[in-house]
Amino acid sequence: MAVQPIQHVVIIVKENHGFDNYFGTFPGANGMALPRSPNPPPQDPDHRHGAWLTRHTTAVRAQFIEQDIPQYFAWARRFTLCDNYFTDVAGPSTPNHLMLVAADSPIINNPPRYRTGGGPALFDLPSLPAQLEAAKLSWGNYGGYAFDLIKALAGRNKHPSTQFKTDALAGKLPAVSWVYAPHDASEHAPDPPDKGNPLVGNVTHGMQWTVDQVAAIVKGGLWPRTAIFITWDDWGGWYDHVDPPQVEAWTDGTQFRYGSRVPCLVLSPYAKRGHISKSLLSHVSLVKFCETTFGLPNLNKRTAAANGMTDCFDFTQPAGPPP
Repeated sequence: MAVQPIQHVVIIVKENHGFDNYFGTFPGANGMALPRSPNPPPQDPDHRHGAWLTRHTTAVRAQFIEQDIPQYFAWARRFTLCDNYFTDVAGPSTPNHLMLVAADSPIINNPPRYRTGGGPALFDLPSLPAQLEAAKLSWGNYGGYAFDLIKALAGRNKHPSTQFKTDALAGKLPAVSWVYAPHDASEHAPDPPDKGNPLVGNVTHGMQWTVDQVAAIVKGGLWPRTAIFITWDDWGGWYDHVDPPQVEAWTDGTQFRYGSRVPCLVLSPYAKRGHISKSLLSHVSLVKFCETTFGLPNLNKRTAAANGMTDCFDFTQPAGPPP
């Protein structure tokens, strides 16, 4: 049983955008104005670890504005926006997806076949889903691929992205849901195979998909007991003016953790209203929030040291209305 009013945590993971790239123009946030990006952008910037190391000279200096992502800006005004929230790995998607599930990553770049599968699970990692099961709590993977890289989770509690909306509308969500959009709505910039598809990389289209998932939570009657986190898995190759602190080095001595800032929006009846969180937060903070909310032990040293999104909530305030 949850030790706070929250009974459902929903982690919506979008793709490949830094903080300045999305909220650099948001009033009151620690942002930097940059040239406006086309929507969709022309191509996917290099966002591997090597590109991160040269980001000061090679990252794409461009951003989207409120006109491109109006609902994200509206939510940031009404609920909580985190402007000091970092990815946990100074690299691309897969290691950060693993951090969101296990607060750990044995890799700093994407492994072969990381999206298409076809091979055995690679990693034997303790994880938040395993913690939840030990406490007889439920979890669900809606459209994510990183779970299949973890031996104990591969193929389990796995649903297509479309199933989340159905379950939310029915008012039947697990204690923790990880939710990933289909490729065309993920906000991932276009790869070469996407040429000719105007939806891929269109951030307005991706935002609307996110709006639809939140609306399903509300329509299913789950809003009063739910905390929704909307974040972006990695920096995407976009420039951000804030350098992350280094708290862990990779095996070659280069920076492993943290990676660049990404946005994180917190929507809940108990999210602080009109608040910009300045606390040092990261993907591991979402794992820590779940541990605290459901009375679970620390998964590892990272969650033990993490801020569990405490600056984003006020559980003494009257429950706020839904978006």
